[in-house]
Amino acid sequence: MRMKIRYIMAWILTAVWCLSAVQTVWGSSDIEIEASDGKRIYDMAGLLDNAYVQEARRRIKEYQDAYHLDIVVVTVEDAQGKTAVEYADDFYEEGGFGQGDGKSGILFLIDMDNRELVFSTDGKAIRIFTDQRIEDMLDGVYEGASQGDYRASVDSFLGDVEQYCRAGIPDGQYNYDTETGKVSVYRSIRWYEALLAVCVSAFMAAAACITVKRQYAMEEDEKRIRNLTMAYRADARFIYGDERDALVNKFVTSRMIPRNTGSVGRGGGHSLSGRSSTHTSSSGRSHGGGSRKF
Repeated sequence: MRMKIRYIMAWILTAVWCLSAVQTVWGSSDIEIEASDGKRIYDMAGLLDNAYVQEARRRIKEYQDAYHLDIVVVTVEDAQGKTAVEYADDFYEEGGFGQGDGKSGILFLIDMDNRELVFSTDGKAIRIFTDQRIEDMLDGVYEGASQGDYRASVDSFLGDVEQYCRAGIPDGQYNYDTETGKVSVYRSIRWYEALLAVCVSAFMAAAACITVKRQYAMEEDEKRIRNLTMAYRADARFIYGDERDALVNKFVTSRMIPRNTGSVGRGGGHSLSGRSSTHTSSSGRSHGGGSRKF
């Protein structure tokens, strides 16, 4: 009888351990397996139909190849006690998403638990998707999500990704760390600037070489002697005259100059239109993006 009870208890403990192991694998490592197969849409909340998911995955693959950025769409019913922003950042990192050394990419999360729409950016995507562009994108995805049309939200997201990736990093872009206040300005050299620099450098180098050659050849010695002789013999005089300046009329005009408050922000005096605000995730990585309740 005791043996039978021990056998039953052992079987129950084994079953519980197996269920726990299955839950652990499903909750963590499954993300890595999914990320490696290139699907890039994880509709865990069941908001999208299968036909549309296949179509959206095709578009994402096309944009990834064209712009060298990872693009991920996630819907979730249970955020596991995390905020929407924390869930988005962790999902991106734990899933191993991102292209290149900077893990460049953007993730769009529809969080049904917190009722929030989130964009999480990393690497080069932080500079492409500035705060102003993120706000415009949130306007687009909010319109569909607020009406329960989540397919429209994903469509808006993918359309904006293509538009801004094609436009590239805007002029005057800089990253602003909201926690430390550190500013990282993006610096780029355009083709005409590089061409101008090469031309100026070549001109200066050629001028220096020609000058040195002529000096060593002593071609200007005779001319210098003539100039010195003429300067010595030249008739130099000062002529003084009596001139007076009279003030006829005086006009004073004053006006109020308004203070410019729209172009300077906390980012060290830089234009707000080019700012990309960043924050630090739970793992210590820097992410950009934004969020909005719906």
